[in-house]
Amino acid sequence: MDGQRKVTVKDLVENTALRVVWGEDHLDRPIKVPDIARPGLQLTGFLNYFEADRVQLYGVNEIEYAKTMTHEQKQFVLKKMSRSTTPAFVISTNLDIPAELIEAAKETNIPVLTSSLTSSRLLSNMTYYLGAQLSERKTVHGVLIDINGIGVLLTGDPGVGKTEAALELIQQGKARLIADDRVDIYAEDEQRLVGAPSEVLANLMEVRGIGIIDVLQTYGAASIRDHTTIVLNIDLKRSNEKVQNFDRLGDAGASLKILGIEIPKMALPVTSGRNTASVIDAAALKYRTDRMGFDALATLEKRQTALIKENEIHDQTNK
Repeated sequence: MDGQRKVTVKDLVENTALRVVWGEDHLDRPIKVPDIARPGLQLTGFLNYFEADRVQLYGVNEIEYAKTMTHEQKQFVLKKMSRSTTPAFVISTNLDIPAELIEAAKETNIPVLTSSLTSSRLLSNMTYYLGAQLSERKTVHGVLIDINGIGVLLTGDPGVGKTEAALELIQQGKARLIADDRVDIYAEDEQRLVGAPSEVLANLMEVRGIGIIDVLQTYGAASIRDHTTIVLNIDLKRSNEKVQNFDRLGDAGASLKILGIEIPKMALPVTSGRNTASVIDAAALKYRTDRMGFDALATLEKRQTALIKENEIHDQTNK
């Protein structure tokens, strides 16, 4: 199932170092957009472009400006800024909260939150969390593992051995599990895809003939991660011994497109007697060395070219 998660003010409080000043009974208010508003201009009374559906963050500048306003001015403006769609008011740096803000929030049941963090740090934390939770998501059938910091999405037909290969790498201590069977993917930005498990399947793997394995309980905390950036897709294909359609040197131009972002794709044949886990590990290491600028294929071509020239010179001298 693709789509967007539901996020409430309570979720924000629990994940971004916030404390509730007022509104414990109203933390179920939904947050529908990941952007955070800094209502400095709106405090002056300019409300033509007030983004009421955003979390409203007040920092030093906003609070200091509020101190220059009269009681009546603050009452008027803050009541105008307290809308039915406003999720919460957040005040950073343990600043003193104007009584008029609490009063306006109570009238519309908007939670008032605070934090010891600075405005910039708090803005970054909230934006990162809400961006991850509210981004469009796509569910992909496969296995997602982290091999030495490389997020590898294993895809392929059912029964091709994705889970078994991932489990072998986990047992060897070479990989950590992110998700098995169902991988929830979202775009962190215009270039990066992040994968995570569904809540129901977190830390679990289904191995044919064995059943469900709790990887956390069986192999320890070092064997799992809750998310990773996906940088490589390895697509496992059953190989017919009579018909080989795979490029022996790989297809450097292949890619997989998810949510408008392309990642490199390698098609690996699965044959009897071939250690799929070892090949996946080698493919991930090859990706790393390629990114570091070491091109094994280019090295081979250079050596072949040098050998051809050497042979041509040898043939000419022997004529």
